[in-house]
Amino acid sequence: MIHIEDNRVRSLLFTGNFGLEKESLRILPDGTLSHTLHPFPNDKHIVYDFCENQTEINTSVADSAEKAVQLLSDHTVHIQKTLAAMETRELLWPFSNPPYIRNEKDIPIARHDDKAIYQKGYREYLAERYGRYKMSLSGIHVNYSFSEELLRADHALGDPRDFREYKNDLYLMLAEKLAEYGWIITALTAASPLLDSSYIEKGVLGRTSFNGMASTRCSELGYWNHFVPIFDYSDIRSYADSIRKYVDNGLIASETELYYPIRLKPAGKNNLERLKQEGVDHIEIRVVDLNPLEPSGINLLDLKFIQALMIWLVSTPGEPFDEKDQVQVVQNFKSAAHYDLKTVKIVAPDREAISVVDAGLAVIEEMKAFFREYPEEIRQALSFEEQKLLDPEKRYAWIIRREYGDGFVEKGLALAEQRQEEAVDV
Repeated sequence: MIHIEDNRVRSLLFTGNFGLEKESLRILPDGTLSHTLHPFPNDKHIVYDFCENQTEINTSVADSAEKAVQLLSDHTVHIQKTLAAMETRELLWPFSNPPYIRNEKDIPIARHDDKAIYQKGYREYLAERYGRYKMSLSGIHVNYSFSEELLRADHALGDPRDFREYKNDLYLMLAEKLAEYGWIITALTAASPLLDSSYIEKGVLGRTSFNGMASTRCSELGYWNHFVPIFDYSDIRSYADSIRKYVDNGLIASETELYYPIRLKPAGKNNLERLKQEGVDHIEIRVVDLNPLEPSGINLLDLKFIQALMIWLVSTPGEPFDEKDQVQVVQNFKSAAHYDLKTVKIVAPDREAISVVDAGLAVIEEMKAFFREYPEEIRQALSFEEQKLLDPEKRYAWIIRREYGDGFVEKGLALAEQRQEEAVDV
């Protein structure tokens, strides 16, 4: 745990670095998916992953939540202006769930040159294993690292380990505790309750569907492997090796196929050998939906809450965490993706079954007590999230269902047009 009793450590708790990744589909004004080539071939911050028509923003590292959201907004504006100026104008779809999908050809596997032939083969494998439709789901990944100054100050308080080992162990503890508590992020940022009928029934376009989920991509219908992974959190080499075994035994083709809500990553290229040799650089949280109510795709207070949650987790004692618990936490994430959080239960770290609402309120209550002497902006973020649990009408999924439930794609297109007009005027 971080030594919060030390004044210097406590003063540095909120110093850290953010990097945001945001996926969004490029579409035509009629609500169908674009079939043009990726229009940002030379922009290192705007790339694509599985789908040729799915842009992915990778922001630079920012030292505050405000700066991270601003960077995301700037890149989003650039994309919007580029799409508006194309010979055949395109739009940026603001939702995690796709609009019309006529068939699998609407989700083209990203094209790669001969130097990246493996990437094409790997994506063809993913398409066969998980289905292309699932690959059209979009979201935001939050990457975070504690500042070097904070970690050095904490390590200097008599820790016998060398700094790299100390740092690895701290992030391993955080990854373990986020596996236990990260479901609350899903519950509070879920924003994809609606689907077009074409996602469910091929060729049937234009009917709005609601399947009881607040976040399709984080629910049992979304991105999950066909098995529940078990990790060894005892040290970074054991952690990496516990992932490698799933590649070696053929359950996944690569470590990047591990669709788990939390990842520990090294600096630079992400692979397990670098993680073992160079250690952890940052942690990645992969369960945030696109928020169509925000032009950038994410609410600043949500990002501040995620930061506060991580600080709280590394500053408080944990509970025993065995293989049975690791299986349970995966179900907790899926349960938190449901629409009515009062009727769905999770199993808390004390192994008591409790509704997501009650469990979430208990977490926020503990966080409010922990941060009671911290700046008002932290307490504001906690109150913002608490209100979503107290009043479901304030949750994004409930707002979206209310406003778009009688015409998801049609009304979504009007919002996409509005967002583009706003960006072009910037």
